Amino acid sequence: MNIVVAYRPSKLSMKLVEKAIEHAKNFNGKIFLVTSLEGGPRQDIEEIEEAEAALEHAKKVVEKEGIPCSTHLLVKGLSPGEDIVEFAKENKADEIIVGVQKKSKVGKFLMGSTAQHIILSAPCPVIAVKF
Repeated sequence: MNIVVAYRPSKLSMKLVEKAIEHAKNFNGKIFLVTSLEGGPRQDIEEIEEAEAALEHAKKVVEKEGIPCSTHLLVKGLSPGEDIVEFAKENKADEIIVGVQKKSKVGKFLMGSTAQHIILSAPCPVIAVKF
């Protein structure tokens, strides 16, 4: 089973990793930790380095459990939702695990919803973990 985790470095993101580990153990899975940054001239090098470090930390947590894991930092100019869905298609994902946060209607309108895009466009089942 190929499990894609839409990983965004935060204190709460380890909940996503824990859920992925649980599913990987139950279904003999491999975990793909994926972070998407839009890139372009406004992309801060520090942000890229922080994302890479966070992915490596999460990978070590997964590998301690004996589960195959790879990290992927996507900087292709797409929105995070588009990147995650495209990655899932290319890697024949069996499920995607994504975090969701409660936002006001105005917050959703102004910022969009990565999780909503993934849920509506994914080529496979999506597990939403509420923060």
